[in-house]
Amino acid sequence: MLMQASALQLSKMAPIRSMTKTRLASAKRLVVKVGSALVTNNGAGLDLVAIDDWARQISVLRQQGKEVVLVSSGAIACGMQRLGWSKRPKSVHELQAAAAVGQMGLVQVYEGAFAKYGLHTAQILLTHDDLADRKRYLNARSTLTTLLRLGVVPIINENDTVVTDEIKFGDNDTLGALVANLIEAEALIILTDQIGLFTADPRKDPNATLIAEATAGDEALESMAGGAGSSIGKGGMITKVIAAKRAGKSGAHTAIASGREIDPIIRLANGEPVGTLLVSDTQPLAARKQWLADHLQLAGRLILDNGAVNALKAGKSLLPIGVVSIEGDFERGAAVACISPEGFEIARGLSNYGSGESRLIARKSTPEIEGVLGYVDEPEIIHRDNLILV
Repeated sequence: MLMQASALQLSKMAPIRSMTKTRLASAKRLVVKVGSALVTNNGAGLDLVAIDDWARQISVLRQQGKEVVLVSSGAIACGMQRLGWSKRPKSVHELQAAAAVGQMGLVQVYEGAFAKYGLHTAQILLTHDDLADRKRYLNARSTLTTLLRLGVVPIINENDTVVTDEIKFGDNDTLGALVANLIEAEALIILTDQIGLFTADPRKDPNATLIAEATAGDEALESMAGGAGSSIGKGGMITKVIAAKRAGKSGAHTAIASGREIDPIIRLANGEPVGTLLVSDTQPLAARKQWLADHLQLAGRLILDNGAVNALKAGKSLLPIGVVSIEGDFERGAAVACISPEGFEIARGLSNYGSGESRLIARKSTPEIEGVLGYVDEPEIIHRDNLILV
């Protein structure tokens, strides 16, 4: 019954294959997530050959003009290997210790691997709290987009040394999806030790078949995905399906494929069907705008002049020079309303500056910001991608 439903689903999705292939091939910003089993060669130690090969593939994408963020599991697994532990410990403090030891090894290996291909890397350690707090969310987003603009490859891992719940329940598949949302990536590539998502567990069911393509968020996929992963990693196919669902909400397609294929990153990024493709049916900007419209509590109000009102209606960002006054006290990243001279709310969005800073730079031109504040976070008070007309 499950396989019949899957076949029906795939037949319905068949027309999307060509469109999605074009979309993946044209994606300019991608998130690649590699799992613990791949990074550590199933716990035997860091797989230097595999890591070097991922660096080579990402360097090819960089030459094609694509921006790539790498989300890497493996800190705890690497630490376990360095400490001589054969089984994943249950103590939170031992897990944190293993993560701290393993992170050193990961950083060294990744830096050396990418340096061979003339690329700089940057280590970014995140927690889910960093992406839940608006101010930290914007700070992380600004840092990552700046690194990508500079041609640097950010390597992201969960900050396992300072969190507890995330070690016990979290996984880097989820982190990969959240990073895809954060930087508005068009594609999330999840490399694992399985060739893709099957209609059932192929290790137990000889009749299980590979799902080539389906819709991200389809409830039937979660029942097909089964339970947890290996003793080395924390995730499993179910976490990848849920990650695809999350990434899909901001318009990113998700590919789940074996990291042991030949050039999987290059082939997927160029639109070749490898493994399982979970398609998002949401346009990225539309999803972000809908989130802004529906889920934000307003922390303050920006009173605009008519020039700024016309600029926003024309799809432009809100510059400081168009802000007449500020009402309320709020921090960077807070949601604020944009008010016309007549007192009507015309838009809302996320402010790049707190209320105190905004008051100082109001009615100032963008080049004057640094002279007033001593620094420039962003050239605009609200970027058009973080703004929705109401």
